[in-house]
Amino acid sequence: MYGTKHWDVTVDIDEDEEKTTAEASVRSPGNIDVTGIGQASRNPLDPDVPDIGDELAVARALRDLSERLLHATERDITQISGKPAHVHR
Repeated sequence: MYGTKHWDVTVDIDEDEEKTTAEASVRSPGNIDVTGIGQASRNPLDPDVPDIGDELAVARALRDLSERLLHATERDITQISGKPAHVHR
């Protein structure tokens, strides 16, 4: 099937006084469901700027999501081909 496809990524952010945690999730039309987690902690000597913690936690969650999706791809290729797969990063 060729054409335009659309996948949505959902990012949830939870923060407390010590750390910010982000979860980035994607579900494909084929029901592949993958979630990445990222955290950020503020140095007590730094000013309290929540947006910076959000940015860092989300960036780390998206990076983790990307890595997990690549691993899922490798598993799928291995399952279909019967040979170990490694996709280039």
